[in-house]
Amino acid sequence: MPVAPITLDLLRSYAVARTLFAPTTLPVAIKRLGFVQADPIRAPARAQDLTLRHRVKDYRAGDLERRYAKLAVEEDFFVNYGFLPRATQVLMHPRTLRSAWPKARMAQAMQVLEYVKAHGVVHPREVDAQFAHGRARSGFGGVSSASTQLLDGMHYRGMLRIAGRVSGVRTYALPTAALLPLPNAKQALERVVDPSQAMDALVDVIVGKYAPLPERSLAELIRLLRYGVPQWDAMRPEALARARLRLPSAVVDGVTWYWPQGESPLSKRFAAPSDAPPSVRLLAPFDPLVWDRRRFELLWGWAYRFEAYTPAPKRVRGYYALPLLWREQVIGWGNIALKNDSLRADLGYVAGKPPRDAAFKPALQEELARMQTFLTQKQQLS
Repeated sequence: MPVAPITLDLLRSYAVARTLFAPTTLPVAIKRLGFVQADPIRAPARAQDLTLRHRVKDYRAGDLERRYAKLAVEEDFFVNYGFLPRATQVLMHPRTLRSAWPKARMAQAMQVLEYVKAHGVVHPREVDAQFAHGRARSGFGGVSSASTQLLDGMHYRGMLRIAGRVSGVRTYALPTAALLPLPNAKQALERVVDPSQAMDALVDVIVGKYAPLPERSLAELIRLLRYGVPQWDAMRPEALARARLRLPSAVVDGVTWYWPQGESPLSKRFAAPSDAPPSVRLLAPFDPLVWDRRRFELLWGWAYRFEAYTPAPKRVRGYYALPLLWREQVIGWGNIALKNDSLRADLGYVAGKPPRDAAFKPALQEELARMQTFLTQKQQLS
C-alpha cells in the first residue's frame, strides 16, 4: 500500500496537533514542552503564562510564579531565557565562560555566596544594602544595581539559582544538590556528562518543542545553544550534523523538515478528532507554534513580527499582537487589554475581515471568555 506524501498542509496539522496537546498538569506541561520562554512584558500577561494557559488545565496568570518553589523547574538560559525541567538544566552545567571574572569581581561573588549561605533566600535589595556595590552600566546601555548584575552573573555561572520572585523581582538561593560542588574527585567524576551525549539531548529538547522544523531553523536554534552551553560552543556543528543523520525528515517544496524520533506527521496520533469543536486561540508571541518566524511564513503564508520594541509609528499590528489561530490556520492577531476587569480586544485579520464561517464568532467569544478568566481569577496553591 503506497504511503501518503508529506505535504505542507500535513505539516501544518501536525504542528498544531503536537504543540497544542490536551491540557494537563503544570509539571507535565513543562516536561512536554521541554522549555518555556519567559518575557517580562505583561500585555495582557507574561509570555510564559500566555503559553501555559493553553496547555495546563484551569491555568491562571501568575500560576507558574506562585507554584515555582514547589516544582522541579529552574529558571535559566537555554536557547533563550526561561523555565525548564531541572533534569535538563543539569545537562548544561557546570558552565565555563571564555573570559573569567577579574579577581576583584570573583572576590565580591564569594562574599555574596557566603551571605546567601547564611541567609537562605535573598533579594537583590538585601545584597545591595549589605555590600553597597553601587550602580553599573547594563548590557542594554542603561544603569542598574551592580548587585543585581553580580547576582545575575552568579546565577548564569551556576553559583546561585532562582528561588522565586517577589513582585516580579528574582530572589536567589544556593543551587540544588545536583549543581553544588562535590566534596571529592570520585563523586565529581561520576557526575561528568559526555558532552556529545548532552548536546544531543539538548538538541532533542529543541526539536521536541519546535517541530516540525525547517533545516535552517534547526541550525539556528542549535547556534542559540551557545547561551546555554558556552563551554561546548565549538561542538555545535557536529551536533547539527548528528541531528541531520538521526532525526526523521522529509523534503517538502524544496525545504527539508525535521521532527522527533518516534513521531511522524502521518500518524493518526496527530490527526484532529472528527468530532472536535472548532476553536480559536490567541497565542503568545513566543508560543512554540509561532516562535520560529521562518516556519510561520512557510506554514501560514504571511509574516508575523513582534513589535513591542518597534517605534509606535512604525507598528503594523500593535505593541503586543497575539497571533490568532482559527482551526489550523493563523488568520490574524489580537491586542488584548484588561481594564477594570473588563476585557478589550482589538482584532485584525490577514484577509481584512473575519471568516464567514458561522462557527467562528461563537468560538472567538469562548476564547475571549477564557482569556478573561485566565487574567482575573487566581488558583489556590496546592
